[in-house]
Amino acid sequence: MQVAWGGLLLMLLLAGCGQVITLEPTPVPTATPTVNVALMAATAPPTATPAPVTPAPTATPTITPTPVTHVVSAGESLLGLAQQYSVSVQLLQEANGILDPRTLQIGQELIVPEEDALDPVAGLTPTPTPMPVAIGGVQIVETRLGGLWVMGEIRNSGSGMLERAEGGAAFMDAAGNTLLTVTVLSPLDLVRPGEAAPFALFVERAPADFERYAVYAASAVPGYAGSYYRDLDVRQLEGRPAGNASYAVQGAVFNVGTEEATNVNVVLTAYNQQDQVIAVRRIATRNSIIPPEGNVKFDATLTPLGGPVARVVALAQARRGE
Repeated sequence: MQVAWGGLLLMLLLAGCGQVITLEPTPVPTATPTVNVALMAATAPPTATPAPVTPAPTATPTITPTPVTHVVSAGESLLGLAQQYSVSVQLLQEANGILDPRTLQIGQELIVPEEDALDPVAGLTPTPTPMPVAIGGVQIVETRLGGLWVMGEIRNSGSGMLERAEGGAAFMDAAGNTLLTVTVLSPLDLVRPGEAAPFALFVERAPADFERYAVYAASAVPGYAGSYYRDLDVRQLEGRPAGNASYAVQGAVFNVGTEEATNVNVVLTAYNQQDQVIAVRRIATRNSIIPPEGNVKFDATLTPLGGPVARVVALAQARRGE
């Protein structure tokens, strides 16, 4: 398989209003189209345009019944809810995309699956109906040590906010049998309608005999905006090559709302001239608290993989002040 060599990639996160910087473009091939699943041959060159295909056979199954839901009240815990509904904590976490049970929020709506509700064909725990997402900007880059970076973005094509957008990659043999699947969360916590959540997953050792791979949106759940602060605007965004194949970015986050923003972060996504994702990074701002009408500057260095930077998108997100 012939793929482009690259370096390492750092990631950091958060969503909100954003700003784009655009460099002077040069004539390039047609941009990569956005498709629900990108499926490519392992021998294709790294700049090949992914073609739309049907979902990979490892796609997450869906359930047809309307699931039982529970709205979290003060003092409730995931363990207590698991005991109340006679399900395991693990099943509650899987059904709701919860990594840390301590992050439950008052007013958060949880899906309560049945303990024995398994897909009779796949034997997998069912999940809610798939969210309206589309995959795009996909590319795969081989590192000097033999690992693979798989990068892309998950676009929210629906009318509601999404959380826990997760990108995935499946590696298959010539017969289409899945040899390995890998998933990773986007560093963007809350994805607004029309926004794209970038992701970059690293495969340390891909199967030696894989012939094709599929890149797809592995999961997403309805967004709960109660704990997030949305009234942030990224301005004064600038970028320039910084030597050693790196790219320097700086800008400022403005609090345009009426509440204090805490734990302010910025998610940076760099694209090449084919509109493929070539760098993703989440950074903390210099001051993690921004008062109303205040602002804070930020700067970061990206390590692009897969071509020079054509544009950078910056999205800011914060927690509500306590």
